[in-house]
Amino acid sequence: QVQLVESGGGLVQAGGSLRLSCAASGRTFSVYVMGWFRQAPGKEREFVGSISWSGGSKYYADSVKDRFTISRNSAKNTVYLQMNSLKPEDTAAYYCAARRSWDTRATMPRLYDYWGQGTQVTVSS
Repeated sequence: QVQLVESGGGLVQAGGSLRLSCAASGRTFSVYVMGWFRQAPGKEREFVGSISWSGGSKYYADSVKDRFTISRNSAKNTVYLQMNSLKPEDTAAYYCAARRSWDTRATMPRLYDYWGQGTQVTVSS
C-alpha cells in the first residue's frame, strides 16, 4: 500500500499563489507516476497535472499549463503543486494520486491506484 497526505491548501485572493505538498509513504517503489486532481462542488474530479517518479516527465491540463508547476523532492518522497495566478475557478478540493504505471498522460481518475484525502483551495475574487 501507498499512503498519500496532502497539505498546503487554504484561502487566497485571486492572483495569489499557493503551494500544495503530497507526502508519500509505504511501498513507494511501486509508484511510477504522481498526479494532481481537483474537484469542485457538483463537478467531476478533474485532472490537473502529473509527474513521473523520476521527475523527468510532466504533463498538465490546458487550463493550468501556464500557471501551475509540479515538482518533486525524491529525498522526502514528496510531490509539490505550485499554483500561481490563481483564479476563483481554481477553487476546489485538490487531491494527490499515485499510479503504478509509466504513462504521465493518464488523465482519468480511475487509472490511479492510490489517493490522498484532499486539501481545500479557495480563491476569492
